[in-house]
Amino acid sequence: MNLDFLYPILENFNQKDFEEKIKIYQKNLIKFNKVHNLTQIQNIEENIIDSIKILHFFDFTKAKNIVDIGSGAGFPAIFLAFLLKSNFYLFEPNPKKAAFLRTIKIECDLSYLNICKEKAQENKNNIKADVITSRALMDVKPLMQICKDLSSKKTIFILWKGSEIYKELKDLENKKFKIFENGFRRYCILSSQKAT
Repeated sequence: MNLDFLYPILENFNQKDFEEKIKIYQKNLIKFNKVHNLTQIQNIEENIIDSIKILHFFDFTKAKNIVDIGSGAGFPAIFLAFLLKSNFYLFEPNPKKAAFLRTIKIECDLSYLNICKEKAQENKNNIKADVITSRALMDVKPLMQICKDLSSKKTIFILWKGSEIYKELKDLENKKFKIFENGFRRYCILSSQKAT
């Protein structure tokens, strides 16, 4: 896996530590998948790169609280948490997937990673996110709606989408966005701030 693009982006990038955490992740994914069928993803490395490639397009240094919605098997949030020292809150209501994420948190010693075994709209933690991430969970408008108690006017949404993102953004009012393309992936960075 070529991670050279991370060196100019992350000041203290420790490739050895990152790769060790990936090994722990893969070992546990194989173990959990045998029993619980967490994901159908076959090419883990490709999906890891897809998860972290956003670092090439967005600077996370000011993001104190990062919320991931519908975390599933951990793409993209787990891999961002391996690299960033922000507080992460992963919302995953499925008990088996939440247990898997909790195992990764413990085995990788990610004290700043919080697993919330609930839906985002049921959040009772009074968290306000600087950044909300989600990978192909649902259309933009309903996603923003379920995140209303987690977001503020300053919250940035970063969405891993496909080509349908252009259609989804048509109906949004007063939103400022940028889309970065990388192969089939469209990384959408969306702000509630009015475009000026």
